[in-house]
Amino acid sequence: MDINNGIIKTVASLAMKKRRDEEGLFTTEGTKCVRDTWHHFRCRWLIATRTWYEQLGTAEHYDKIVLATRQQMARMSQFSTPSDVIAVYEIPNIEIDAQEVKNGLNIVLDNIQDPGNLGTIIRIADWFGVNNIFASKGTVDVYNHKVVQATMGAISRVKVHYCNLEYLFQDFPDVPVFGTFLSGENIYQAELPEAAFVVMGNEGQGISPKVASLVQRRLLIPAARRKGDASESLNVSTATAITVSEFFRRRLE
Repeated sequence: MDINNGIIKTVASLAMKKRRDEEGLFTTEGTKCVRDTWHHFRCRWLIATRTWYEQLGTAEHYDKIVLATRQQMARMSQFSTPSDVIAVYEIPNIEIDAQEVKNGLNIVLDNIQDPGNLGTIIRIADWFGVNNIFASKGTVDVYNHKVVQATMGAISRVKVHYCNLEYLFQDFPDVPVFGTFLSGENIYQAELPEAAFVVMGNEGQGISPKVASLVQRRLLIPAARRKGDASESLNVSTATAITVSEFFRRRLE
């Protein structure tokens, strides 16, 4: 079918978290991102130009396709250069698998603000087989369009749960809580278990004092240069990659 103003207004409004929550919808843009997510979420509309549909559309798109002009795509796109396809998906109801949490590595994010960082962390989790990310309610929304695009499809395989971190740790008292700090135990020398929570802090402030008080073991990624000659700290997504990689390496020993 051809698009109408109601759909255009709804899709454009999904740039705002409030509207995503109200509608229960989020968007992905671009051929690769749509292909990577298509089989993992319930699609409300697949909005595309006629040229895109004629060249790349398939039979499984038929019931969801909504045709739009490039000018109409520009009104709905959340990027400065609009793509030729936008998928509008229903936000899934994600449940916590207690056994997964108890038996695996879990990333915990304390007020991460940058969408690119969150998207990259989700990709890191996907690469190393981390199934669950737990985020404080002050962390950027996983369905923010910049986060979705930055995950490069990993959002379809990694579960992100927003919760009160204090209650989370109380619910799983047998899972040790690690955190990354600028002082602590050298991660390359520390004993690291297979099952754990690993807390990563805010880009500017690090782990908040309240959450820090719940961390049982502090980990340090040591700098090769002497103090004062090295960068002050690592980007949080880079620190996450190093930390998760070290946990993963121990499982291979």
